Amino acid sequence: MFDAPSMIGIALVFAVTFVITFVATPTLGKIMKRRGIIGKDIHKLSKPEVPEMCGLAILLGLIVGVAITVFFFPESANVTVAFIGTVLIAGAIGFADDLRPLGARIKPLLTAAACVPILLLQTYDPMPVIPLLGPVRLTVVYPLLIPVAVAVTSNGVNMMDVMNGAMPGTVSVICAATTAVLLLSGKTQVAAISVGLLAAMLAFYYFNRFPAKVFSGDTGSLAVGAALGAIAILGRLETVMIVALIPHIMNAFYGLASVGRLYERREIRQRPTRLLADGSLESSTDKTAPITLTRLILAAGPLGEKEIVRGMIFLTSVSSLLAILTYWITVVGRI
Repeated sequence: MFDAPSMIGIALVFAVTFVITFVATPTLGKIMKRRGIIGKDIHKLSKPEVPEMCGLAILLGLIVGVAITVFFFPESANVTVAFIGTVLIAGAIGFADDLRPLGARIKPLLTAAACVPILLLQTYDPMPVIPLLGPVRLTVVYPLLIPVAVAVTSNGVNMMDVMNGAMPGTVSVICAATTAVLLLSGKTQVAAISVGLLAAMLAFYYFNRFPAKVFSGDTGSLAVGAALGAIAILGRLETVMIVALIPHIMNAFYGLASVGRLYERREIRQRPTRLLADGSLESSTDKTAPITLTRLILAAGPLGEKEIVRGMIFLTSVSSLLAILTYWITVVGRI
């Protein structure tokens, strides 16, 4: 399980992915700024202009880094190809959406199609491990659930990408948990893929943290969310991933339920938060504003953006620990 070649491969994937993402992010930031591809940081009094679509750096680092696993696990190269294909399709959808909004209804359908490489290469096991039940055979139903899973994870992560460092910060925690579980279960190839995503998130977080110097755009967030969905499917971590993503799922569910339909952030006139004169944020009192995780965190009173993101990361840390415990109960505890 922890043989030297596999560990070397995992370390190499981390190093290559981190370095490429770390170097490419500020470079892309400068390019996007020169081209006028910028967005306003609405959670700050000065409303600074920040380069958008820098999630391309995440894609570049992740794809090059994860491709290394083919050399260390040649017998299952189709797993790597399925992952890269899924991430590329989701990233392309995000790229198109950043350039010209696709709409709240069409985007989930398109991101669901990102799973096509997984389905075509049949890199899934239709026997997910269900708590208290163990492995359950879902030969017919499981392939139909894969598009839903990828759409949910990609759009769930996208909806969490609302504040400086929120997306890479929370996903880093999830990747750390999934990597630990994958190593414990002996799935070193998928663990290497998860490590690659972790490296990309840590590198990108450095530039996206408060005060953000770059934004990922949908290019990055949809690709990252699809990557999490792919890791769950390829590594048979469906239940573990659901538990780890509880804050993201809550954020998406409450937002959609409160608005009553699929929506884009740019379509909402009433923001869930209100910027105060001292630069802190408070929960909106407007009943028509979406209920989001940010708004729930602010229920106790105004907070700064950094404190809000820390709250998101803390909640994700709790859910990720519960995810590891879920794995222990459903798998290890049954041995």
